[in-house]
Amino acid sequence: MEDNSGKKSLRNLLLEKRDNTSFDLMKIASGKIQKKLKKINSFSDAQKIGAYYPIGSEILTQDIIQELLSNAKDVFLPKVVGEKIEFRKIINFSSLEKGSFGIMEPKDDCQTDNNLDVILVPTVGISPIGVRLGYGYGFYDKFLAEHKTATISLTLEKQILKNIPKSEHDILIDWIVTEDKILKTQR
Repeated sequence: MEDNSGKKSLRNLLLEKRDNTSFDLMKIASGKIQKKLKKINSFSDAQKIGAYYPIGSEILTQDIIQELLSNAKDVFLPKVVGEKIEFRKIINFSSLEKGSFGIMEPKDDCQTDNNLDVILVPTVGISPIGVRLGYGYGFYDKFLAEHKTATISLTLEKQILKNIPKSEHDILIDWIVTEDKILKTQR
């Protein structure tokens, strides 16, 4: 996926800012985000939920995933297959193995289902209108262009920027949840 230099430098700046967040602060913020998520009906009413296993300084999603599994929700995590991602159902954390980019992914024998009710989308930065800055590979934008579903970005308050350059292929996110607030994007 092509990536302009403006987005690349913005991504590097935001990653550096997020990487400087202490683990203790990230754990507190992640807990607050987990509580706020339940206030979004498209999340709390969903049965088939796409999530992701965190890497680096991403919001810690393990407790969210565990709570969903404990509440008998169907949890799906992305697996990179060629140039795309597909979502596969996990039963517990032992359904995962290290995959592409060193990210924990569902094992090959996990059932694939890309028809989900809602997807939690990893985010480097986002604007209030839902323009998301990811890692620049375009996996989520490609997936969301083909599969219409509700989307929720989990991010730190400091990762929200007034303006992020929007590319033609960028898919807008429906909800933003930070440690401080829930934001329905203005579409």
